[in-house]
Amino acid sequence: MKKKLDAYRGRLSAAQIAVGMNAAAKNARRLSEDAASLLTAERFPTAASIAILAIEEAGKVSILRTLALAASDAEAAGAWNDYRAHTRKNVAWLLPQLAADGARKLDDLRPLFDETSDHPFVLDQLKQLGFYTDCLGKAHWAVPSDVIDEALARMLVQTAKLFARDREYTEEELKLWVEHVGPVWKKDPSWMKEALVNWYAAMQAAGLAAEGPNEMEQFIRDGLYEKGV
Repeated sequence: MKKKLDAYRGRLSAAQIAVGMNAAAKNARRLSEDAASLLTAERFPTAASIAILAIEEAGKVSILRTLALAASDAEAAGAWNDYRAHTRKNVAWLLPQLAADGARKLDDLRPLFDETSDHPFVLDQLKQLGFYTDCLGKAHWAVPSDVIDEALARMLVQTAKLFARDREYTEEELKLWVEHVGPVWKKDPSWMKEALVNWYAAMQAAGLAAEGPNEMEQFIRDGLYEKGV
């Protein structure tokens, strides 16, 4: 019997990636619902840790989008490293706090992806502290029920619910993503913004996004809530 599962590290087709995105999204919803049940039962440390698992699982969706743009085996391997790294999947967890502090546009979210920020590591440590006892600092024993209170658990469960959206991803969506975003990926940021706007317009034209104003364009150029949203 093998001691370790064989982790796939190659490139995937748009259809295969869509399957993975849907699997991650569905599992994130399951975990967020489990966390909510534990919160109701006042099992606050476990609720917090399961909520963090849900946030991480939801974070796989955006990482799989980058895998769709991989132009080489090396880039694909890098995407898989991110996919399996806890601190790369949870970077967006501060989004509600940034929004509360006034973040409205795409550029306002740069702190989420700041390589020098410690917020991904803080969340990963909280996840561990919600499950396990540990000896920290100057020989201080950390006990989950002492570290994670109701307020923190409730905040994390709400964040998990925010990210665990009921959304279906399709092969066609991924193909449009590669078509519009692929040529400018990791290049001039202004080109990337224009590509995102064009991608969303193509999604609308294909019936994969709601009709009406281009919400991606509004988010990038005008910001959220500028028009009563």
